[in-house]
Amino acid sequence: MNKLDRRQFFKTAGAFAAGISLPDSLQFRWLRLKPRKPQVKDLLVYIGTYTNGKSEGIYVYRMNLATGEMTHQSTAKGVSNPAFLAIDPSRRFLYAANESNQFLGKKGGGLTAYAINQTTGALTKVNEVGVPGVPCHVSVHPTGKYVLAANYGGGNIVICPVRTDGGLGEVSDVAQHTGKGADPKRQDGPHAHCAVLDAAGQYAFAPDLGLDKVMIYKVDQAKGKLLPNGFLATKPAAGPRHFDFHPSGNFAYVINELDSTMTACAYDKTKGALKELQTVTTLPRGFDGQNYPADIHVHPSGKFVYGTNRGHDSLVAFAIDPQTGRLQLIGHESTWGKWPRNFGIDPTGQFLLAANQNSNTVVSFRIDPATGRLKTAGHITEIPSPVCVKFIPAFS
Repeated sequence: MNKLDRRQFFKTAGAFAAGISLPDSLQFRWLRLKPRKPQVKDLLVYIGTYTNGKSEGIYVYRMNLATGEMTHQSTAKGVSNPAFLAIDPSRRFLYAANESNQFLGKKGGGLTAYAINQTTGALTKVNEVGVPGVPCHVSVHPTGKYVLAANYGGGNIVICPVRTDGGLGEVSDVAQHTGKGADPKRQDGPHAHCAVLDAAGQYAFAPDLGLDKVMIYKVDQAKGKLLPNGFLATKPAAGPRHFDFHPSGNFAYVINELDSTMTACAYDKTKGALKELQTVTTLPRGFDGQNYPADIHVHPSGKFVYGTNRGHDSLVAFAIDPQTGRLQLIGHESTWGKWPRNFGIDPTGQFLLAANQNSNTVVSFRIDPATGRLKTAGHITEIPSPVCVKFIPAFS
C-alpha cells in the first residue's frame, strides 16, 4: 500500500474532524495512522485492610494478567482501618473508608483521599475528613465530583464534594435512616452497609441490614444532596448488605447477610425504582452451620454474579438470564481461606480475587468465560486482615 501524500493527509484529517464520510479505502488508510492504545498486561491491585492487627494500611500489588500472580509494590501506611476502598473514574484518586470509632480526635470514623501515582500506583495522602458514624463502604459518583459513604454504626449515608485536587470537602448532606427490623439482636436499629450509584449517577442505593430495606435516593448533583426516593423491602430478617448493578442497567442484585440469600431485581432507570424478581439461597443443600454472606459482584460480561459466604467460606456463582435477570445456580467454590469478607473481579473478567479476612490471604481464581465456574489460579498472597480489592490498569 502506498503512503498518503501530504495533501491527502490533511484532506483526510479535515474530513474526519468535520464528520464527512470517506471512501472505505481512505478511511482504512487514515485509521492506520492513528496511535494504538497501549496493551494492558498487568493490573494494579489495591487491598484495603483492618489495621488493628499486623496490617500497616493499604497494600498495592501488581497482578500479571497472564498468570494471576501478584507482586507487592508499596504500602500506604499511617492510616486507621482503611477497610473499604473506591477509585474515581479518572483513576487518579483513591478513597478509603476509615472504619474506626475515633478519627481526627473525634468520635466516629472518616474518609481519606489519596492521589495515585500513574506510573508506580503508589498512594500519596491528599486529605482526610470525619463523618458521623463508622463508615464501612465508600463509592465515587460517576462524575468524580462526589464521594458517598455508608455508616453502619450511625445508620446513615453521607455525601462529600470532591475538590479540584482530589481531596474531600466537608460532608454536604447526611441521609439518616430510622426504624428497626425483625431480628432483635442484629436489627435493633438502622445499619447502612453500602451506597452504590447507578451508571447515570442519578440515584443512590443503600442496603440497610437493620431495616430490611434498600433505601433509594435521588442525587442532587448541583448541591450535593440526597433526596429520598422510596425503597425496596426485602424479606423480614434478610439483612440486605451489599448491592451491584448488571452492566445493562436493567437489573440489580442484593446479597442478604442474615438469611444467606441473594435477591434479583428489575431496575426502572427513569424512576430509580427496584422490583424484586427472585430470591435464592447462597448456600448448598445440607449446610446447617452459621453463615453470613458479605459481598456481591456481577461479572463484566453480565453473564454471572458471585457472592461470598462467611462461615461456609465459599464463593457462590449464579448464571444470569439476559432477558429476565433471574438466577440459576452454577455452584460453590472454596475460598481456600477463612471468612471471605469481600472480593474483586478484574476489569477484563479473567480473574477473581477473594479476600480471606481471618486467614490473612488473598486467593486468585480463574473465571471460565463460558460457564462462570471458578478454578484456583495457584496463587495465595499473604496480606494481614484483607477486606477490599480494587483494580486499575497498569500501563507501564
